[in-house]
Amino acid sequence: MDLLAVSRERGIAVVAPAVKRLDAAVAPAFRQAVLALVEAGETRLVLDLQGLEFLDSSGLGAMVSILKGLGSRGALAVCGVHGAVQSLFQLTRMDKVFVIVPGRDEAVTRLAG
Repeated sequence: MDLLAVSRERGIAVVAPAVKRLDAAVAPAFRQAVLALVEAGETRLVLDLQGLEFLDSSGLGAMVSILKGLGSRGALAVCGVHGAVQSLFQLTRMDKVFVIVPGRDEAVTRLAG
């Protein structure tokens, strides 16, 4: 099962989960797949969560691991956050940790410039 769709826009890797739920069942494999991109040399990533309907602490933990994996040598922007996913970011205050922008174009522009 493919867990993510990866595209490139203006030299930025745009990663979108290919699942509607990023929970304990898929979060470890999602984290590994995205970190494999980082290990392959991607240093600027946009996580497009537009298609995501549910995110739990495991999914959020995977995203934190990705952010840590990039470290100071890279940058990460999150876009398309809405509904219950947005509520979890706010409840856990992760909206203060991640750069969250409304749309994909804005996220790509932020990392490209």
